Amino acid sequence: MQVGVAAIVATAEQAAFVIDAERLGASSVWVPEVWGQDAFTPLAYLAGLTTSITLASGIVALGSRTPALLAMSAMSVQSLSGGRFVLGLGTSGPQVMEGWHGVRWQSPVTATRETIDIIRIVTRGDRLTYEGKVFQLPLPDGPGRPLRSMMPPAGLPIYVASLGPRNLALTGEMADGWIGNTFIPENASIFLDHLAAGATRAGRSLADLKMVIPVAVEFTDDVDEAAARHARGYAFTIGAMGSKEKNFYNDALTRQGYGPDVEAVQELWLSGRREQAAERVPVEIGLKTNLLGTPSMVRDRLRLYRDAGITTVQAKLEGDRHKRLETLDQLIDLVDDVNREHPA
Repeated sequence: MQVGVAAIVATAEQAAFVIDAERLGASSVWVPEVWGQDAFTPLAYLAGLTTSITLASGIVALGSRTPALLAMSAMSVQSLSGGRFVLGLGTSGPQVMEGWHGVRWQSPVTATRETIDIIRIVTRGDRLTYEGKVFQLPLPDGPGRPLRSMMPPAGLPIYVASLGPRNLALTGEMADGWIGNTFIPENASIFLDHLAAGATRAGRSLADLKMVIPVAVEFTDDVDEAAARHARGYAFTIGAMGSKEKNFYNDALTRQGYGPDVEAVQELWLSGRREQAAERVPVEIGLKTNLLGTPSMVRDRLRLYRDAGITTVQAKLEGDRHKRLETLDQLIDLVDDVNREHPA
């Protein structure tokens, strides 16, 4: 098991944190993209400042760019970084895609499959022709020609952020890695069974898939306070990260036994009672989806992730630069301890 870090990189100081994280032994840095900064620009910047850390998008949204442009951007960062780039993809949701990008959010699983297909055609150096349900390339009945990338062929790991059963199975079948949110290791089978089914369909096993779990990390003796605070943060996820009818985070939490809680939080949020919504989130969600508590407690939680087959914990760190690096250093030591208990 390895330790990655989530990082927004919009300033030189934030980039310096990534350089320090690499020095401490972080294996990867994951740069997000929502409706602010894009992911590829800071990753290209980091490619010139770092030497060994894996540079990953965490995540870019399908539909925000054409599949060909996704491939172009990814191959550019892959070239600049000397082969250290990982393309993290996800479907996002209708609020962002239709409200920000002006792109219809439809057939997300099919769009994921076809986007991965097209990216791999481009990165292999083949001419781009594709007949899918979402994408037809070149466009029919037009002057478009099948083109081949001007970049040399490049290996490009593709990780998919997926939560629903169909998309999890697709991830197991097609992706090089999985990015799993709202993951509680005690409930690992709820996610991993679908990943394994997809992997089997492709003639491989779950062991062929890298698995990355984002977690907030906080060392503290006041576990109740930290868990309650992190639980409150889920109110936005439950109430706003999707529509009332479709919210993948809520569906994943429901499958893990929190259905009535999710319904109550969403109802409070959508009615404008956001403080009450935050108070209604079960503290257990904040505790079990993150790494919170004393070093001994965090070590115990890490064992659960290790035993579930998780290959990377993606640390979301708070505080000033010194505090974040101190936490990261301690986390890396604990992961090393846990790994030594069961060498790979």
